Amino acid sequence: GGNLSPLLANIMLNELDKEMEKRGLNFVRYADDCIIMVGSEMSANRVMRNISRFIEEKLGLKVNITKSKVDKPQGLKYLGFGFYFDSRAHQFKAKPHAKSVAKVKKRIKELTCRSWGVSNSYKVEKLNQLIRGWINYFKIGSMITLCKELDRNIRYRLRMCIWKHWKTPQNRAKNLLKLGVPKWAAWRTAYSKGYARVCRASDICQAISNKRLASFGLISMVDYYTKRCVTC
Repeated sequence: GGNLSPLLANIMLNELDKEMEKRGLNFVRYADDCIIMVGSEMSANRVMRNISRFIEEKLGLKVNITKSKVDKPQGLKYLGFGFYFDSRAHQFKAKPHAKSVAKVKKRIKELTCRSWGVSNSYKVEKLNQLIRGWINYFKIGSMITLCKELDRNIRYRLRMCIWKHWKTPQNRAKNLLKLGVPKWAAWRTAYSKGYARVCRASDICQAISNKRLASFGLISMVDYYTKRCVTC
């Protein structure tokens, strides 16, 4: 592990690149992660045997059998990406793998934890860093629907953080009134129980709207992805 590993892998596996080019194989490699693309399962098994033999006998390295496999594009995970077939474009395209999505969702949950004793502005700052970094990495993937889903989740969880920060029913009612909620609705909502239920209510969504969260500094994943995405 570490920054030196990819460099050493590139040095050691340079001969492998030359060998695959000589054989006319279509491949992509980053450090010691490599995908070789062929037209059939029979060809894939033959290439797997031959390339594994070359790596072990010519380069003196050991192939990790547990991580090496013959599979269709839908079954692959490569550098955090998964693949799907776009029937309209008649080709395979990249998207964030399910494990990568689960990982970012877990991180969002950590950054929007109601019991984390930091200010909401700090949470927004850390969320923005996560959003920028994640989208800049996965910008070649198709994920507009995923970004919409994550946007909804982030805003919902931030509303719960803000609701907890207001603490008392009296303070909650006062803030709701300031944000344009009618008096009767503000007091009704202020005394309601349950963070999850309250923060899905229309009164909270009206008071702490998407526009207000944006003015608070929160980046929209959809907007940022639309600006940064790269069509492959």
